[in-house]
Amino acid sequence: MRRATGYGLLAGGIAALIAVEVVVTLATAPGARDAAAPDAHTVTAGISGCGRGWTHATAGTQTFRVRNTSIAGMEVYLQSAVRGEVVLDLESLGAGTTTRAQATIPAGRYRFVCLPADEDPVAGPVVAVSGSRHVANATPGIRPVTQNDLIPPSKQYGAWIQSRLPVLESDAEALNADVASGDLAAARADWLTAHREYESLGAAYGAFGDADTAINGMPASGRTALDDPELTGFHKIEALLWSGAPANAVAPFTSRLVGDVDAMRRDFATARIDPLDIGLRAHEILENALQFELTGKADAGSHTTLATLDANLTGTREALDPIRGILKTRYADLAKTDAAVDSAQRLVESYRAPDGSWTPLASLTTAQREQLDAQVDETIELLAPIAAICDIRRAAS
Repeated sequence: MRRATGYGLLAGGIAALIAVEVVVTLATAPGARDAAAPDAHTVTAGISGCGRGWTHATAGTQTFRVRNTSIAGMEVYLQSAVRGEVVLDLESLGAGTTTRAQATIPAGRYRFVCLPADEDPVAGPVVAVSGSRHVANATPGIRPVTQNDLIPPSKQYGAWIQSRLPVLESDAEALNADVASGDLAAARADWLTAHREYESLGAAYGAFGDADTAINGMPASGRTALDDPELTGFHKIEALLWSGAPANAVAPFTSRLVGDVDAMRRDFATARIDPLDIGLRAHEILENALQFELTGKADAGSHTTLATLDANLTGTREALDPIRGILKTRYADLAKTDAAVDSAQRLVESYRAPDGSWTPLASLTTAQREQLDAQVDETIELLAPIAAICDIRRAAS
């Protein structure tokens, strides 16, 4: 597991998330200078007057100039007054600033809701939008997910992680015992078992703290896993085991791995998984795999990239399971997403031999690589909106 450097690692894969965040969540950058828009509805956002200025509209694309008239920043929703779905979410709208935003909406009843940081939500007047109830490219509405909605899933996921840490510790101990006995062939097999176990815990690394770096860190820039003197954990051990290093050179690192995993297991008992992480990590796990695994950056000599990708797909599935109840009523492509994860995992596992060995990524033909990249790309695209859907929002009513 490695921290993602931010969205934008794959143009095709992330386009879906941008569409959701820009149109649904961000629209235009909060704090942007007011742009000339003669056809726009000028709307006020304030504690004493939320939604003033918008009185009528016809179904289709609406352009708003939303001005924060208060003395503090706030978040502003455009919300269906009937279903409660948010079709526009302007975050961190600064005091006195104006933001230009658009949403494409069908006929119905809507209202602006202003959410000051330290005040109760303020609902504006309900506006009846006339015209058709079926418009092309309508902005999808999202029923707000609150922090309280995400607390049970985060606890469920945390309990699953807690159940896997003793398995990881046992795997690390087996690896250490192999090295101590000088059986490096067994050590290479057990390294893969332990590393796959760790890579399946993908949505929890924020709760692991510094232990994640100690256990699965990458070499410093300009260094390799073999020559980085500060590197410990799986990748250092990998580099040593597959470079022909003697057992006595590997032993200090496998012994430390056991200690680091044990410390992480004990610390995790009192740790907390941030509820916001669940939806975000469900997407980030494969985005990280795209950045580090499918580029070969994380390969320190074992050439087991596809085994790691398989573990990452398992981790994606485990991260989705606790939020499935939330997504069922909010994400129309959930079934398609599940099918894409399944298809990607079947494809990856087709490169595992009966003896448990994995085809090196570099050994794939051009056609095979293109098929793999396309499948992972599609899966990332489908996972991307989940982060926006599970972004914590305050209930407006």
